[in-house]
Amino acid sequence: MDEFINSRYDFSNKEIVSVVDELPLWSAPFGLKLLEAIKMKHNLTVIDIGFGLGFPLIEIAHRLGKTSKVYGIDPWEAAIEIAQKKIKIFRTENIQLIKGVAENIPLPDSSVDLIVSNNGINNIEDIEKAFKEISRIAKAGAQFVASVNLDETMIEFYKTFIEVLEDFKLEEVIPRLKEHIYKKRRPVAEFEELLLKNNFEITKITKDSFKYRFTDGTAMFNYPFIQYAFLESWTSLVPPERVKEVFKEIELRINKISSINGEWSLSIPFIIIDALRK
Repeated sequence: MDEFINSRYDFSNKEIVSVVDELPLWSAPFGLKLLEAIKMKHNLTVIDIGFGLGFPLIEIAHRLGKTSKVYGIDPWEAAIEIAQKKIKIFRTENIQLIKGVAENIPLPDSSVDLIVSNNGINNIEDIEKAFKEISRIAKAGAQFVASVNLDETMIEFYKTFIEVLEDFKLEEVIPRLKEHIYKKRRPVAEFEELLLKNNFEITKITKDSFKYRFTDGTAMFNYPFIQYAFLESWTSLVPPERVKEVFKEIELRINKISSINGEWSLSIPFIIIDALRK
């Protein structure tokens, strides 16, 4: 019970220092609200769907303590390696990682007390199949808590993107752009319908938002998270021979807006869904 008394971390160890502050700022606002919704109990079996680099998976495991077992499932092999490194360094004994997808969760029927997903269900390929799996593994009374960013996420950018496409006579790209937004950020009503159809009762939906602020478009496009999480999906919508001119124009227009407003600000609205398995 008191093993923590002699627990120490050597902060001259580069491996330890490399994982001390590994939380992407993008994940934090969603995850903090998700953590507020979780009912803290002993002896829970938990799964985090789409745990990425390990947040809030590892945080949940530590907060619930050793009486609970926490699974994480994600197909991203490189991220699993990073999460495993953190788990080892922080001596987290109650986590098991699964390389896999939410459409096929290798856990028994009615075996899980808490299902969480921090913006993970947005990226599921077959969301209907995934919710059937979530329902299958959930015990009666199991809590489901998920953060989901909404379809007006980064609306300021997408508005400028569409204006440039129209001016460049690339209207045929606009339906693909709207489909891209829909696949990543489905309407709230669809999540409500999926939960109800799969034997969950929604107890609360909380809406919140934060801002992604930059000096201008140049800073935004050079921001590492924008580059690895969004940029490729945006540029892939545009004919390859037009990408450079389209995105240069977007950058120039955002810079002009920024010079007038004093900054470039992106809205990130999201919800926390809290539901119980019937």
